[in-house]
Order: sequence, then structure tokens, then C-alpha cells
Amino acid sequence: MKSAVIVFPGSNCDRDVAVALERASGVAPAMVWHRETALPPVDFIVLPGGFSYGDYLRGGAIAARSPIMRDVESRARAGTPVLGICNGFQVLTEVGLLPGILMRNAGLKFICRDVHIAVADNGTVFTGAYTKDQVLRIPVAHNEGNYFADDDTLDALESTGRIAFRYTTPDGTVCDAGNPNGSARSIAGIYSESRTVMGLMPHPERVVDPAHGGTDGANMFAGLVEALAG
Repeated sequence: MKSAVIVFPGSNCDRDVAVALERASGVAPAMVWHRETALPPVDFIVLPGGFSYGDYLRGGAIAARSPIMRDVESRARAGTPVLGICNGFQVLTEVGLLPGILMRNAGLKFICRDVHIAVADNGTVFTGAYTKDQVLRIPVAHNEGNYFADDDTLDALESTGRIAFRYTTPDGTVCDAGNPNGSARSIAGIYSESRTVMGLMPHPERVVDPAHGGTDGANMFAGLVEALAG
């Protein structure tokens, strides 16, 4: 499987996700600088976490206008799977590949800690290595992770199975106590209509090795490699 990681000024998880991809596939991804205008032939694209352009204006707003994003959009609309993690999720909403927006956390404070999320739908290349309702412990690190969309959009996400992950308590209960940032309906990650684009706020690339204190993110990358290897 050939993959690419887009690198913006301020990305700080690009190397982490590159290590996770190489660990899972045995092949180092292409690291593509944001000023490039075309991607190499790849099976999979990642927009990594970080603080592109220092989150000026709002998270992901400037990165969404980077030259490489035109080709990312084109590849995504043609069916190439795209994963946006944290800041990458923000970028995906800014370019319109995913609906809704990421607002300031409900408590107006930066959050950096482990959270629990449940797999709401495991029928995609991103989540096929997990079981439905499986609870994962994965870290978050964000200031603008509060997912918001209007009720019609939220209802559409629900009815079409496009909610990928929800924040929960450790026992898998969806409630305010398990929601770290105030996201609507405890949404931690969503899919596009084609289910080939996924954005999520937690960082699976930070829990792929026992040395990280957990391995709950490893199956996301292993499952992607298995699904796309053919």
C-alpha cells in the first residue's frame, strides 16, 4: 500500500502517523509538503494533527487553501481514502469534504489527555479491524474539537451510518461525562457520504506501540493496510 502524509507549517503529528503507517505496511509514506501541487500515485492520504499556520483565523482554515489541497480534494472525490486526524479533521471540514465545523472546546480550555471512544460503525476501510461498539482509549490534544452541525445534518449522519466514533465513559456509556469538548451528540469522528473520507479528533497514531502506554490505535492502520493492499 502506497500512502502520503500532507505536511503543513505547524503540523506536529506528521512523523507520528508516518511511523504508524510504515509500522503497519512496511513501506514509508511519501511526505508531501503543502506547497506541492500534485500527489504521487497513492492508495491512501493522511492529513495529520498539529496546528497548521498556528490555527490563525481558526483551526485548518488557512491549510485548507494550500496548493496541495486541490489535488487532495480531487483524489478524495475520485474515491481515494483520506483520513484527517485532529487538525486534519478541521481541514476536511474547511474544504467541504466533511460536513459541520470544529468549534472551541466547551470549557474554552486546551484538552490534552486520554479519552474513551466507541466504534459507532465498523463497516469501512478505517474501522474494519475493530468491532462495533468496541471502546478504545486514545489521546486527544486540541483547543477546537467541539464538533457542531445543524440538526438536519446530524440527523443525516445518524440515519446513514456516517458517525464513526462517539466519546464515551470507560464502560462505553455515551453521556456528558464522557464528552471532553462538548461535541454534538458526543461525535468524535465522522465519514463522508461515500464513506471513503474520515475525520476524527483523537490521535490513533499516538497509541500504536506498547511504549506509548496503549495500542488501541494500531488496528486502524493495520486494517487500512489489509483493506487497501489488494
